[in-house]
Amino acid sequence: MSHPEAEITLRLVAKRLAAEDICALELRHPEGAALPPFSAGAHIDLHLGDGLVRQYSLAGDPADTSHYLLGVLREPASRGGSLAVHDRLREGELLGASLPRNHFPLDPRASHHLLLAGGIGITPLLSMAEQLHREARGFALHYCTRSATRTAFAQRLREAPWAERVHLHHDDAPPSQRLDLPGVLARAPQAAHLCVCGPRGFIDWVLQGAREAGWEESRLHREYFAAAEGAPAAGGAFEVELGSSGRVVRVEPAQTIVQALAAAGVDLPTSCEQGVCGTCLTRVLSGTPDHRDSYLTEEERARNDQMLPCCSRALSPRLVLEL
Repeated sequence: MSHPEAEITLRLVAKRLAAEDICALELRHPEGAALPPFSAGAHIDLHLGDGLVRQYSLAGDPADTSHYLLGVLREPASRGGSLAVHDRLREGELLGASLPRNHFPLDPRASHHLLLAGGIGITPLLSMAEQLHREARGFALHYCTRSATRTAFAQRLREAPWAERVHLHHDDAPPSQRLDLPGVLARAPQAAHLCVCGPRGFIDWVLQGAREAGWEESRLHREYFAAAEGAPAAGGAFEVELGSSGRVVRVEPAQTIVQALAAAGVDLPTSCEQGVCGTCLTRVLSGTPDHRDSYLTEEERARNDQMLPCCSRALSPRLVLEL
């Protein structure tokens, strides 16, 4: 399989069921060499053929560059990516991929981390747990799933050297076994940082609970896997000026900034195209963005000095971007 736009080529050496509707992919260098290093929370863009490029978190130990480990949920409303992984990929295939990128890193200043995972959101938190354990930094991992059969990487969690730090919570279990979020937040060490990943509703619930408990925004870290449902896709026309040349490109009501730039011959790297991954993050030199992403924090949005042009628009007649 040829992917001339990919930065590296990987071989799918193993594909196995990690839980109900979740498969694990083990990817290695085609010639057995070490893979590019990554840090906990990182992801790669995987080229799945037919123009499909999807972003998946790296779930392995960052200290082990012999392979990359991914976990992929079968999504009923898939845009093609999860179905391609579950139904089409075969062991032995060559796949194109990006180099690892990290928009969800551990804060090096934190002495303790509270890791909260919902469903497939466990994937980046697994690599975080490995790194925190190796660095002898405090952490606790709470993993919420619908049931034991939907708990991905359960055996790895049971056998990990940090297994005593893992707490599993299932929706079909007795109430006493479910996540007591207020209690978990209250028991966390002072100045601990929180990292949460999973379905949007789960993330929003956790973040709201933390804010109500008095956690500062600077200690809250999250990664969404999908954009908010019903997010507006269109708006009035406006102009984008390229800061490097002064060239002006008109963005029509039904166009995204990325689409308008591409039509004008200006290529801006993208991945999710939903404002989730941060790949197209661009500095704003002038003008006021209409932020429609799920990537920037409220504090970052308020500064209006950067934006996600794959989905966001403009509140001012013109935006000047650092392009």
